Amino acid sequence: MEAVSGIFLVAWGIAIKMWLATSAVCFAIWLHHHKLFTKVIPTRFNRQRREVCFMPEGATEPLFVPWESLSAWVVQGQSASQYGITRHYGMGMGFMHEGELVSVEFQCGALQLAIANWEAVRGYMEYELNDLHAIQDPLELQAPGDPPHEGLHTFRNARASLHRRIREKEVGWIYGFFWYVYHVMTLWTLPNHLVEWEIKRIAKVGRKALPEAMLEWSEPLPPEQWAKPSAELVRLSAKVKALIKRSPRKLITEVFAEAYRSEPTHKKAPVKRGLI
Repeated sequence: MEAVSGIFLVAWGIAIKMWLATSAVCFAIWLHHHKLFTKVIPTRFNRQRREVCFMPEGATEPLFVPWESLSAWVVQGQSASQYGITRHYGMGMGFMHEGELVSVEFQCGALQLAIANWEAVRGYMEYELNDLHAIQDPLELQAPGDPPHEGLHTFRNARASLHRRIREKEVGWIYGFFWYVYHVMTLWTLPNHLVEWEIKRIAKVGRKALPEAMLEWSEPLPPEQWAKPSAELVRLSAKVKALIKRSPRKLITEVFAEAYRSEPTHKKAPVKRGLI
């Protein structure tokens, strides 16, 4: 018994030190990313002009690129350790400028999520998605008048949706029970409170001021001046939609591959960038 007690005391001390060290590293990463709000200007999309604006690090003036000349990619990699295989996913977009690649990349939790991120951008630029509600509507997390970020309102909306589904017998009480168990195990509304606090802190810290050229570029245009998609993009988009309607469960990557399979070689590159 004394041996077990001694092992517990030793392990307890090591666990506390590891927890403190991990917390310190996580806090440092969090603080670093928060400081980026005052240093980095995010990529902006203007669907009226059908252009994308990049502000490369160290640049004094923004770079504007036609939407259909933008390239997008999804990367997948894996690494091995004594604990097993770890897979990594990411999504990026960019274009060639004076012989150099100007791009923005970020990590994603899964391959499907990386593709979904690009699809959200593409849907917005092609007027298929007009706001966050159109993306999040299936989860019923956003009610009319709610702020765009996730927070306490998304938790309340999810709980109200659960009660409605139980009343309408869409799901049973067992599903509802485990819904509550899961959220109790994930500290109930504490994560949502942290998100609300983080949003307020970002607003207090502020963001880096936009250059005058970017502000002028972001101004709305009269409808008669809106840029129109190319004929090639319209044709290929119609082909993709027809393929999705015919095989709705088919992977989107396979749909695009089939759409391009019959295209002439010299037409693939410029059109493919704007479509997927």
